[in-house]
Amino acid sequence: MPTLRQIRIVWKPIVFLGCLGPLIWLLLHVFAVGSLRLGPNPIEEIQDTMGIWALRFIVATLSITPLRHLTGQVWLLQFRRMLGLFAFAYVALHFLNYLVLDQTFDFAGIVEDILKRPFITVGFSAFLMLIPLAATSTNGWRRKLGRRWRALHRLVYVIGIFACWHFFWQVKKDIGEPMIYIGILTLLLGWRLWRRYAATGAEAARSSPG
Repeated sequence: MPTLRQIRIVWKPIVFLGCLGPLIWLLLHVFAVGSLRLGPNPIEEIQDTMGIWALRFIVATLSITPLRHLTGQVWLLQFRRMLGLFAFAYVALHFLNYLVLDQTFDFAGIVEDILKRPFITVGFSAFLMLIPLAATSTNGWRRKLGRRWRALHRLVYVIGIFACWHFFWQVKKDIGEPMIYIGILTLLLGWRLWRRYAATGAEAARSSPG
């Protein structure tokens, strides 16, 4: 198991750079570095790239706790906050691309989209729920909020569901890839429900007479 010093000096920078990788790769395409180019619809390609990586980081964040329990590697928890903040960053970029490049600050059109297009309604709701989680991700906020912090950050389960729902509705026909993420999310949330049910059953068995 790596020490806290090794995690801070070696592994966290490696994971940080790895999380930046998709954005750097996209920027290389945007600025046409070498032979790299965006496709015929660059705004849509940027939008889709930011969106899929946001979903991947949400799933990765939700995977940390099960991996910690299954492997016994407590140090994995050191990366949960970073992955969650990268999920927020990619969601924010996903929304900013929609706001600036796609809609060119047409706020009336954006409001109409949010109200009338269900997949945008669900996606925007997930983005709004991520904002307080990112804002309160520090240790200081965790101490300040106490038990409320844990309750607030359970919103990540709803965010995961909404993100998959957004992706599923957005693709319309080719649902193969969204179904993969829905399957993974179902396993991650199902595992948590099973753990809670097992813990409740064990506690009830201990408290029952003789």
